[in-house]
Amino acid sequence: MTNEVKEVKNTGDIQKKREPKSTKDWLKVYEGEIAKALPTQVGPERFNRICATMLTANPKLAQCTPESFIGAVLNSAQLGLEPNTPLGEAYLIPYGNNVQFILGYRGMIRLARNSGEIAMIKAHAVHANDEFHYELGLNPNITHVPASGDRGPVIAYYAFYKTKDGDFDFEVDTKAALEAHGRKYSKTYAKGPWTTDFDAMAKKTLIKRVLKFAPLNTEIAIKIAQDETVKNYNPKESEIMSDMTLVQDEPIEAEYEEHEAQS
Repeated sequence: MTNEVKEVKNTGDIQKKREPKSTKDWLKVYEGEIAKALPTQVGPERFNRICATMLTANPKLAQCTPESFIGAVLNSAQLGLEPNTPLGEAYLIPYGNNVQFILGYRGMIRLARNSGEIAMIKAHAVHANDEFHYELGLNPNITHVPASGDRGPVIAYYAFYKTKDGDFDFEVDTKAALEAHGRKYSKTYAKGPWTTDFDAMAKKTLIKRVLKFAPLNTEIAIKIAQDETVKNYNPKESEIMSDMTLVQDEPIEAEYEEHEAQS
């Protein structure tokens, strides 16, 4: 065997050893790609540490396909949102063999504000003892005065936005209707954020609904559309993978189409 053949064989052995074997290996190998995806204000060391902690905290994520895990991580990185932290910006949830990316309501608010068009966007819970009423029609209006002392149980939620030009819109729904929505459309309802943080998911649902009528630019609209998707990372398609929004997703939750349909 010539030295040249030996060299080729040795190089092949090294490449074989470098092939990722587990999800943790994938995360380590593609740290550079993840760092490139992050916006400048998000530190790559902290982000990668958060992702590694996810695998330890939720072993089921490690049992999912590495491609869907890295795809969800890159999706979160490109949006500049920290997944599975107390901030509630985004969640990576195991569903079968895939990892699903879910936007949190704080993450959705952050993306909306980044559009440059939205001056204010908020969501609130309404309690039984609060003063609350709203009007639709030609002169829409909403009033909410939280009760002092015992506010009683939560009975409804609402979300609203106001643009820099003064335009506004809002959406209101009952807690019962939002619970029904979560059970119907979320495949991970019993083991995802709908169960662990219902308040946040109820607010996010209304924020997402009201933003359908907001003057958002195309880039922000595409980012919000990443909610509730599964994307598989393929390192061989590096040109496409530079932007995960271009990767064909595999939605496993249905979109909420119209408020009237739920009512």
